[in-house]
Amino acid sequence: SLHKLLTFYPDRQRAVLAAYKKYIFARIAEVFLLFAVAFLYMQYDTFLISDVYKLMQERDALSNLDQAAAILIALAALIKCAQLPLHGWLIQVVEAPTPVSALLHAGIINLGGFLLIIFAPLIMLSAPAQWILLIVGGLTTVLAALIMMTRATVKVRLAWSTMSQMGLMLVECAMGLFELALLHLLAHSCYKAYAFLNSGSEVETRMKKRLSKRAKPYISDWVIGVVIAFALVIALGIALSVEPPYSPWVLLGVALSLLIAERRSRTSELKVVTMVGLALIVLVAYTSQKYGAAFVMPRMENSVGMYGDVFVSLLFIGFFFGYIALRYYKSNPAIAPLWRNFYAGFYLDEFVTRISMRVYPARLPQRRKPKKLRIPQEELI
Repeated sequence: SLHKLLTFYPDRQRAVLAAYKKYIFARIAEVFLLFAVAFLYMQYDTFLISDVYKLMQERDALSNLDQAAAILIALAALIKCAQLPLHGWLIQVVEAPTPVSALLHAGIINLGGFLLIIFAPLIMLSAPAQWILLIVGGLTTVLAALIMMTRATVKVRLAWSTMSQMGLMLVECAMGLFELALLHLLAHSCYKAYAFLNSGSEVETRMKKRLSKRAKPYISDWVIGVVIAFALVIALGIALSVEPPYSPWVLLGVALSLLIAERRSRTSELKVVTMVGLALIVLVAYTSQKYGAAFVMPRMENSVGMYGDVFVSLLFIGFFFGYIALRYYKSNPAIAPLWRNFYAGFYLDEFVTRISMRVYPARLPQRRKPKKLRIPQEELI
């Protein structure tokens, strides 16, 4: 049914190509999941997940079949969530009508996170599976968020945003923060459904924002933002005796730093006190929801430890500096080539599409009455 919806316009080449790639990658993910289930059945002689977990607790360590099943489940989740480099179909299916995009981005794309939550006890015992999720999901989170900044079309920006959000949700699962992953899954579904269905109005909003661009923050603004934001986060962490991993709090500090530093615009200028008050509201809302979700889905101990936490924290800090470079210095000769590569998505989709068409060719529809460039004779040299 989804394939039919994605090819709602069967004469559009990009729509057919996107649905074709979605079909291939979805089948690959399902094969991975099928083999994972087969491995678990061979190991425990049952198809019930609850029985598998009971029998798993009786063992001292995971067997080779368990490790293989965990890795295959992690790979299936990465593919289902359209992580780099198998992401092109998610960007190109914006060719479908907007309600179809809302259905896809608000529901179906979350299947990877749901899969990891269901198999949480198994994933948390497999360090290789967690590192695969951390590396691929973490890089996708940062790169997709930065690539989104270079795009102008509203629906394409939302598609890149979905990729980044899914990557962050997979990172949360890899670090054992399943309460955050569950909260993220629900919040993202509601937000993205609204965002796509409201994308028509968003066009007008984006145009107004471009006409009233924020003034470039001074270095002092960045320093003040970073100091205040991380002081608030650290104070909250000390008050609540927060335990590792700390990378989610680093991300929160980065977000609040941007919020406080970018308080000035051409039309208005908010005071630092006002932004600090807003930051406090965000902190309280985030913390209450995080600990509230823990009653439904408690946190689990991960196998990546401090190294995984440091890796993810460095990625978030890299996003902070990448955001500043692409947002305010894109005309700089040193940043311009980087901007072009981000705009092109580092040509990853073109590479994957070329391989896909060679391995499993597909016939694309011929364009009806293609537009032809007509140049007057007097302009030809």
